[in-house]
Amino acid sequence: MKRIVTLCGVGVGTSGILKVNAERVLARLGIDASVTATDVEHVQADAADAQVILTSPELVQHIGRTFADVVEINSYVDLDEIERKLDDALG
Repeated sequence: MKRIVTLCGVGVGTSGILKVNAERVLARLGIDASVTATDVEHVQADAADAQVILTSPELVQHIGRTFADVVEINSYVDLDEIERKLDDALG
């Protein structure tokens, strides 16, 4: 199963919205994946075995070294953007 991590500054609000919307998009795409929301303090541990990290452009610099594909999402509520970018990353 693929692992996806959604990232925001505190790990509650926007990463939770992005998590729910990523799960909706994954269902549309028929992709079986686990999605976890996290914050910048815990991203290294939480994303250690993730294939994809979804985050806003301003938080990319906080991720550090990772083997995951870092995907920048401009609008956490734009399902078409999330679908397009997840399909590219996981396709």
